[in-house]
Amino acid sequence: MSLDLKEAVSLSPDTLRRNDIFANAIKHSRLPLCITDPTLPDEPIVFANQAFCDLTGYDEDDFIGKNCRFLQGPETTRESVEAIRAALDAREVTMIEIVNYRKNGEKFINALQLGPVYNDDGELIFRFGSQMDISVTRERERREAELRTSELLHRLKNIVNVMSVIIKMTGRSEENPEDFSDKVIGRLQALGQSHFQTLSAEPGAALTFAQLAETLLLAYAPLGERQVRFHGDEVSLSGAVVTSLTLLLHELATNSVKHGSLGSAEGHVDLTWTVPDDGVFHMIWSERGGPEVAEPTRQSGAGIVSNLVAASNGALNFDWQREGLIVTLDLPMEDGA
Repeated sequence: MSLDLKEAVSLSPDTLRRNDIFANAIKHSRLPLCITDPTLPDEPIVFANQAFCDLTGYDEDDFIGKNCRFLQGPETTRESVEAIRAALDAREVTMIEIVNYRKNGEKFINALQLGPVYNDDGELIFRFGSQMDISVTRERERREAELRTSELLHRLKNIVNVMSVIIKMTGRSEENPEDFSDKVIGRLQALGQSHFQTLSAEPGAALTFAQLAETLLLAYAPLGERQVRFHGDEVSLSGAVVTSLTLLLHELATNSVKHGSLGSAEGHVDLTWTVPDDGVFHMIWSERGGPEVAEPTRQSGAGIVSNLVAASNGALNFDWQREGLIVTLDLPMEDGA
């Protein structure tokens, strides 16, 4: 029997299962789908496609006639169940994240989208539910959050060390107590402000590399502008590029204050950058005038930054020359420059 779509949705669930229009559309979809009948007690599943079976591990005989709650388990939250119930009562098309379980007991995070199906008289006759396993996405977000937290803790620990160097070096250059106090307070405020600005920058906000570099490095340099030299054109930054460069500059500046040129009254840093036609941001950090340099045995902070740069398909190289550290960076621009 050949039926059009409007005729099909007005028929019974049994007819729906037999009808070629619906059965073929749902059966061959790669998106896991199921249909429930709210006119029957406990609103059972009356139809599902193979993608639904592949996702959950259940065969059709396992769930036809059962409510979808069979997918719930120990870590399914009350909040997600109540959100589903509220959406069903409101008869709205809604997306809800819920922890579900496969037949083998493996849990997954399900981005469940559900909504009503009405007949021509406006009566609710079916409900559809589409499922999507977003476990990998959420795990990646969790790991990224852990990396950000780790970097933040690392950065906060470094602030104390940087502050002590700023106070010590300012004391050597200022004999007047009032001038010493004013400069220390000003530099510590600038240091704190640079952290707040780079940590709380609005996503997508326009920022140039010169602005970023000057904000960070002039705050770190104990003797201010005399210790940092900038050479480069205006380069607009966005997205992951800002994150990578911010963390890198913080790490380089902290290391330089503690062990390198910025910790010496005669030391300075030359920062040069370009963006060739290939769209790759090229930066050179060069330290001179500081103490003799030896390659460190531990590089925890540098390791964090190196991993972040590598994840962005970039390349970071540390050249521990005796006269001063030279760092080169090649980082693909996310959105161009």
